[in-house]
Amino acid sequence: MGEVRVAVRVRPFLPKEVLHNHQLCVRVVPDTVILGSDRTFSFDYAFGPTARHAQVYKSCVKPLVASLVDGYNATVFAYGQTGSGKTYTLGGGHVAYLPEEESGIIGRVAADLFVLLGERAADARAAVDVRVDLLDIQTGNKELHIREDDRGNTGNTTHSVLGCV
Repeated sequence: MGEVRVAVRVRPFLPKEVLHNHQLCVRVVPDTVILGSDRTFSFDYAFGPTARHAQVYKSCVKPLVASLVDGYNATVFAYGQTGSGKTYTLGGGHVAYLPEEESGIIGRVAADLFVLLGERAADARAAVDVRVDLLDIQTGNKELHIREDDRGNTGNTTHSVLGCV
């Protein structure tokens, strides 16, 4: 079984929160979130509201993309209540085109994945085929299988990040 790493990101205030003069109720210090004056919670990664998407991605997710290209399983799981910032962290915004610096985790994973796959194909002088079965219209009629080795493992190791945003 692989290791699980946990990250927390405190999202920036929404415009309506700024308008209503809301105050921040948490502080983030390296790998720790402090609620009020004395309740501390430690994480593998902790990001405050001024953290940029690039910082979160580079610290938590980019290493997973590299290991994914090497054949390992990788999972990024965003968890949190409505309005906590999951969409903000994963997507970066609500428009079809975002400048690169505003792109969230999903856009950055896609971009890096294709760069790494392109490099791999160029090094091997071979083509790389990418399929996303869950987005295939015909998938609803197919049975998707999880591939395992003879011991029931889905890979040599699994790296996961649980993102509480």
